[in-house]
Amino acid sequence: MRSRIPVGLLIGVLVAGVAVGVGELVAFLVRPAAAPVIAVGNRVIELTPESVKRWAIRAVGTDDKLLLIGSILLLLALFGAAVGTLALRHLAFGLAGVGVLGLVGVYCALTVAAARGTDVIPTVVGTAAAMGALVALVRSATAPAEAPTAGPARRQFLQSSGAVAALALAAGVGGRLAQHARFDVAAARARVTLPPPATPQTVPVGADLGRSGVPWRTSNRDFYRIDTALSVPQIAPTDWRLRIHGLVDREITLTYDELLRRPLVDHWITLCCVSNEVGGNLVGNALFRGALLADLLREAGLHPDCDQLVMRSSDGMTIGAPTGPIMDGRAALLAVGMNGAPLPVEHGFPARVVVPGLYGYVSACKWVVDIEATRFDRFQAYWVNGGWAPNPPIRLMSRIDRPSNSESVSVGETVAIAGVAWDQHVGVSKVEVQIDDGPWRAARLATVPSTDTWRQWVYPWTPEKSGRYRLRVRATDAGGRVQDDHDRDVFPAGATGLHAVTVRAVI
Repeated sequence: MRSRIPVGLLIGVLVAGVAVGVGELVAFLVRPAAAPVIAVGNRVIELTPESVKRWAIRAVGTDDKLLLIGSILLLLALFGAAVGTLALRHLAFGLAGVGVLGLVGVYCALTVAAARGTDVIPTVVGTAAAMGALVALVRSATAPAEAPTAGPARRQFLQSSGAVAALALAAGVGGRLAQHARFDVAAARARVTLPPPATPQTVPVGADLGRSGVPWRTSNRDFYRIDTALSVPQIAPTDWRLRIHGLVDREITLTYDELLRRPLVDHWITLCCVSNEVGGNLVGNALFRGALLADLLREAGLHPDCDQLVMRSSDGMTIGAPTGPIMDGRAALLAVGMNGAPLPVEHGFPARVVVPGLYGYVSACKWVVDIEATRFDRFQAYWVNGGWAPNPPIRLMSRIDRPSNSESVSVGETVAIAGVAWDQHVGVSKVEVQIDDGPWRAARLATVPSTDTWRQWVYPWTPEKSGRYRLRVRATDAGGRVQDDHDRDVFPAGATGLHAVTVRAVI
């Protein structure tokens, strides 16, 4: 064949596709987390410096997982292209390149959190299939022509390439569909009927002013999601177990049915991610239903010297929660429901932990399967090990939702400046708005059922002349403390500063 480079590139990309596709197919027999790309991605997350993770969340938000998977596939294709080009010159070297790639996958599958020995099987089989495809394609590409022209050889290579491409596509798509059919727990979740709580809750009258465009209750679909799970854990209710152990008098193992038979309560809770920047949207308010976690810990006989609860999810994530806030009487829940329905799978089904007044990274463990009573001086959980503060208070925060930044408003017409403010388990007593450098003016506040939720506010403003205006907001908590106006980064204990937007008044 006249040009080796394009042929080698094509061979390499197809071989990489076979490795991924066959790995996906075999993962159907193991579990979705064992698929090679997922295993590598999860290990990359664990090894990535904390500063890079913060950049990714800031840059792409909840699309960070798609960015990571796309990057892995791109690098795999590039590496495969190099291997294919090399294999045309020295097949043994190309096979060695595929083997190296397979060893990387095996390493990731064995060392990622919550790894199982069987997780290497998809990578091993995918690597073997890729080696076979490489040999077949190289032989086809280098086969001598039986005619004066290279036409027959070219046709043979194109036919072989088409067959390998079909294999990679069929295995990849079929494997993904098979995984979904075998492991997806959506049907099992749909069969769950949550017992009613002792005191059913609805949206409190006057809690939603309807002026900011952001509902007081965040829907399950719109609730933010920040976690490291590339493959959302799929746990059938019949398989779920929660083990409570460590600094307790007696170890407890709880099944899902046993959890549902416990007294359940409904409580409105605002959750906020520590990575939420000033004015950010990594915050939401929902009605959670669950059992009081403090009751379970008392039944286990929690030791007085326990100051940390290390919660582990089914995918190996560790969350270290301070014991004090969970035991002080607030509605710290082992939650099973969200907004009147069983927890969405993406938000922790069958069960998760929710603690009012704590950032998610030190409390909100999704897919929780293990709670170890221990001490901060004995164990550092995942995020704390990355440099985040072990026990930070929630930052008093406020946000302008309407008008939006750079929006145009009309001179002489009243504009509703509106948004939300929050200081969970402390409460918001006042919100004020400033126009340019003018005085701070008090906004009207909505009612709230407790201090554990955000609070809507609205301030009517009528621009008197055309031009640009800067709008700022600040909140005051229930104890009279005014929101910190110093601009600080989210790392290591949450952002501070005042949210501002600029609007243009036009005639």
